[in-house]
Amino acid sequence: MNSKTLITTALVALSAMASAQQNPFFNYQKWTTPHGTYPFSEIRTEHYMPAFKEGIKQGLAEIDDIVNNPAEPDFANTIEAYERSGELLSVVEGCFFNLSNTDSDDEIREIETELVPMLSDYSSSIRLNEGLFRRIKAVYDKRDRLKLTTEQSKLLDDIYEGFANNGANLSPEQKEQYRQLTSRLSGLTTKFGQNVLNATNAWTMLITREEDLDGLSEDTKTMLRNNAEKKGQKGWLLDLKPTTTIPVMQDCRNRDIRRELYMASNGRCIGGEYDNTQIIIDIVNTRLQLAQLFGKDTYARKSLHKTCAETPENVLSLLDQLRDAYMPVALQEVKELQDFAREQGFYATLQPWDWSFYSKQLKDAKYSISDDVLRPYFELESVKQGVFGLAKRLYGLTFKQNEKIQVYHPEVSAYEVYDAKGKFLAVYYADFHPRDGKRGGAWMNDFRPQYMLGRKDHRPHIVNVMNFTKPVTGADGAVSKPALLTYDEVETFLHEFGHALHGMLTRCHYAALSGTAVPRDFVELPSQFNENFLGEKEFLDTFARHYQTGAAMPQELIDRIHASATYHAAYACVRQLSFGYLDMSWHTLTQPFAVPETQTREQAVIDFGNRAMRQVAVMPEVPQTQMETAFTHIFSGGYAAGYYSYKWSELLDADAFSVFQAAAKKKGGTIFDKRSADLFRTNILERGGTEKPMELYRRFRGGEPTVEALMRRDGIIK
Repeated sequence: MNSKTLITTALVALSAMASAQQNPFFNYQKWTTPHGTYPFSEIRTEHYMPAFKEGIKQGLAEIDDIVNNPAEPDFANTIEAYERSGELLSVVEGCFFNLSNTDSDDEIREIETELVPMLSDYSSSIRLNEGLFRRIKAVYDKRDRLKLTTEQSKLLDDIYEGFANNGANLSPEQKEQYRQLTSRLSGLTTKFGQNVLNATNAWTMLITREEDLDGLSEDTKTMLRNNAEKKGQKGWLLDLKPTTTIPVMQDCRNRDIRRELYMASNGRCIGGEYDNTQIIIDIVNTRLQLAQLFGKDTYARKSLHKTCAETPENVLSLLDQLRDAYMPVALQEVKELQDFAREQGFYATLQPWDWSFYSKQLKDAKYSISDDVLRPYFELESVKQGVFGLAKRLYGLTFKQNEKIQVYHPEVSAYEVYDAKGKFLAVYYADFHPRDGKRGGAWMNDFRPQYMLGRKDHRPHIVNVMNFTKPVTGADGAVSKPALLTYDEVETFLHEFGHALHGMLTRCHYAALSGTAVPRDFVELPSQFNENFLGEKEFLDTFARHYQTGAAMPQELIDRIHASATYHAAYACVRQLSFGYLDMSWHTLTQPFAVPETQTREQAVIDFGNRAMRQVAVMPEVPQTQMETAFTHIFSGGYAAGYYSYKWSELLDADAFSVFQAAAKKKGGTIFDKRSADLFRTNILERGGTEKPMELYRRFRGGEPTVEALMRRDGIIK
C-alpha cells in the first residue's frame, strides 16, 4: 500500500469518526438536556438512517452475545438480557416515529418507506433466531422451579409467547415465508397511511363568495381565510383537517358544500393517485396468510389471543349485545331528526352530510347549547390548567413548564411532572394545533418509556398530540382571540391525557410491560375513564370560566350540559359498532379476498364494507364512498381486529366511573374521591401490563364489570 493510499484511508477513517461524533444519537448516553430528553436542535434528517443502521447492528450483536453465552440459560442472562437489548435502536425509533407523525416532510417519508422493511427484517431475524429461542424456551420450561416475581413471570410468558406467535416454532421453510409476509405487510401498512396523509393534504376547495359560508362563525371563516392567504389565494380555503370539516359539516347552510366535503373525505383513496383499495386487499390477504401459517382460520383468531376478549366470538357477542340494545333507540333518534328537518323546511331524506348540521340545530333547540355558547368557557390555557388540576386532585400531580427542555417544534410545550411529595415523575410534551406535515387526529405516545435498571428508575417522556382549533390571528400575525375549544375538543384532551397518565404514573421494572403496554381492549380504559369528569359540575367549576369576563360557567348552562349528555348517544354507539363490524369482517375472512369478475376492484371493496356495516346502518349508503380506504386505525395504526376495544373499554370505563359517582353521593363525598383514585392508580395506572388486565380491573373494582353502567350513562336504561 503506497503512502497516497494510506493517507486516503486515514482521511476516510477520520471522516467516518467525525461523522459518528457529530451524530447525536451515537452519544445518547451523554445527553446533557434536562432528564436526558432528546436534543432536537442537534438532530438532523441525515442523522436518522446511519443511526438506525448502527442500532440494528448493535442490536443483532447483543442478541449474538445472548445466544453465544456459554452459561446455562437463566432469567437474567437470557430473558432480562433480551428485554434490555437494542437500546440505541429504541432511542432512534422513539424520536423518528414520533416526528414522522408530527413534523413530517418528503425526506422523512422517503426514509420511512426505506426503513420499515429494514426494521421488519430486523425483527424477523430476531424472532426466528433458533439459538435465541432455544435459550428462551429453556428458561420457560423450568419456570415453575424459578423464584420469579409476578412481573418477571409475566415478562417471561410474554416473551415466550411473542416468539411462538411470531414463528419460532415454524419449520425453516415456514420461517422464511413468515419473514417475507411480515416484511410485505410492513410496507403495505406504511404505504396505506402515507396515501391517507397525502390524499388529505392534496384536497382543497376555494370558496370565493362569503355567502356560501353562511352559518359559519367568524372565527372559522377567519381560519379559512388564513388558509387561503397561506396558499397565495383570495377567498376561503377548505381542507380535510378536522378543524375545517367539523365546523363546516355542523354549521354551513350551503348543502352543496357540505356534500362536497363529505364526498371528498369519504372518497379519499378510492382510485386515483393515492388509491388504497388494492392495498386493503393485499393487507387482509397477507394477514390471513400469516394466520394460516400458525394454524388459525382467521387473522382475528390469531390477533385476539392475548386480549381481554380472547376470541372473535366474544367480540361479536359484545357488538351484537350493544347492537340489539342501541339500534331501536338510534332509529328513533334518526326519525326525530328527520321530523325536525321537515319542520325547518327540508323535505328530502336526510343524507350523511345532513346529519351533523341538523343534529346541531336540534340540540340547540332542545337544550339551547352549542359550541358557540360553550367555546368562550373553554379557552385552551384554562382547559389545560383544568386537566392538570384534575390530575392533582386525583393523584397529587403538579406540572411545571421547563423551557430548557428542547422541543421538536415551536408550538410544543414541555413540562416536568412531580408527585405529591415533590418527586420527579415524568416529562410531558403537549402539541395542540394542526400544521402541514402533522397527521390528523389525537394520540399519546412516549419518547422514552419508564423502566428500572438496577435501582435506578428511568422515568418516562410522554407526548400528547392533538389538532385543536388554533388562536385567531390577524394579518400581522398577532393573536386577536385565543384558542377556544369545542366541548368535543376538551373531551379529546381529557381522553388523550388519560393515556398520558397511564404512561407517566407507571411503576414497572421492564419497559416491555410499563405504561400503555397492555392489550388494545384495555388500553382505552384510562383514557375513556378520564372523559367522564367533563360532565361533572364539580370539575367544570375548577376551570370553565369565560375568557373575557372571567365569570364561571353558570349553573343553568351546566344543567343544559347534563340534560344533553345522552343526546344521540345511541347513534354515536351504533356508528362505533359499524366500525367494529367492518374491522371484524375484514379480519374474519377464511379465504383470500377476491374481486368478482362483474365488479371493479374499487366497487368490490366498497360493497364489502357496506355489507359489513349495514346491520347497524341508520343513514343511506352513498355510492362511491366508504370510510375503510382511509381507516388508518385498522390498516396502518395497530387496531387490526381490535377496533371493538373502544366499546369494550367503554363498558369498563363506565363501570369504573360508577365507583366515583357512588362515592360522590355519600355525605361529604366528592367526585374526586381519593380512596377510589388511589385504587385506580395502584391497580390500573401503575401496573402497566405486569398482570392479566382483567385481574387488575377486578382488584380495583372488587368484582366483575357489567354493561349496565354504560347503558345507564347513555340513557338506554334508567
